[in-house]
Amino acid sequence: MTHVITLNAGSATVKFALFAAASAGTPLRAGGVAEMLAEGGRLRVKAVGAPPGAVAVWQGGAGFHAEAIARALRWYAGTHPGLRIGAAGHRVVHGGQHYAAPLLVDAAVLEALAALAPLAPLAPLHQPHNLAGIRAVAAAFPEIPQVACFDTAFHRGHAFVNDAFALPRALYAEGIRRYGFHGLSYEYIAGQLRALAPARAAGRVVVAHLGNGASMCALRDGRSVASSMGFTALDGLPMGTRCGQLDPGVLLYLLQHKGMTPGALADLLYQDSGLKGLSGLSGDMRELEAAGTAEAAEAIAYFIARLRQELGGLVALLDGLDALVFCGGIGEHAWRVREAALAGLGWLGIELDAAANRAQAPVISTPRSAVEVRVIPTDEEAMIARHTLAVLQRA
Repeated sequence: MTHVITLNAGSATVKFALFAAASAGTPLRAGGVAEMLAEGGRLRVKAVGAPPGAVAVWQGGAGFHAEAIARALRWYAGTHPGLRIGAAGHRVVHGGQHYAAPLLVDAAVLEALAALAPLAPLAPLHQPHNLAGIRAVAAAFPEIPQVACFDTAFHRGHAFVNDAFALPRALYAEGIRRYGFHGLSYEYIAGQLRALAPARAAGRVVVAHLGNGASMCALRDGRSVASSMGFTALDGLPMGTRCGQLDPGVLLYLLQHKGMTPGALADLLYQDSGLKGLSGLSGDMRELEAAGTAEAAEAIAYFIARLRQELGGLVALLDGLDALVFCGGIGEHAWRVREAALAGLGWLGIELDAAANRAQAPVISTPRSAVEVRVIPTDEEAMIARHTLAVLQRA
């Protein structure tokens, strides 16, 4: 049977999934993650239905992405006799202004994606590694087609007012505009909500993708109309280590009066800000909730305040709200964050069912709530697999 492998390559991890390419769908066969560690690398992979504990470890971090991919493929081949990889699908964080749909990767596409990097620090935690994953698969399986699935594509239909900055129009024409991210996650959630609650999905929906990277998206009839993220993956909500919304005057001050170099500034904004910077402890919400320090509590409170502020703005753009969905690591598991974020929002039509929320139920609003609030696990890998198969069927 032909299989599709999906890769979501970041700076310190490579997430894998193996799907059976069947006409009835894309059932998951195996999944895993490779993690870069200080002493080398660790690869964890697990077949669906297999007992836990399938872990392979290797030492040395050189050629991390290529080595991780090669080891994962060898594991898949060893646990799935007769395995044939027919295609690879990749999450590519940024598609620029020209790529608004998944597509087959060739040399010209790869060159164009690599050329996005000099425009700005568009996605420095992801983009180079996404492309490294494509090159690694090409080296291991030069004969199979590869499909790039862009996190920005889902947002490319925004109206001008939700797409532009108040800068000279020439800069907008050059591509300095709001792109939005986490599009694969939002697209998956939109499809899931349509299956679970079609009437709500056809209306006005806000999805909160909350994790180490966090953003929010306004949907109308399943289509993105606005996103909290902008030109880069820094804007909007505070994140694990990223700052979120920031007065650009702060950047000018740091450059002109604190003598920071652009490189140091990028490190500050991407690596040392957000929950980590505010708490002085960690960017992991689980650690902050367990810490018990005043700084950790303030970091969480700031995150929640910004979440509520973004929600209000997106609801205004939608002229109301029919459903709110939480997804991502924090959105799916941090019930205290959800509870605090939704407190006092009866004026918006939200009535939280506290017991359902704490029990991690799929619907956490009461039957009386005018706005239905759901928790839906996201699955970017499944979305990548679906897009990959669809592109190959059209080719």
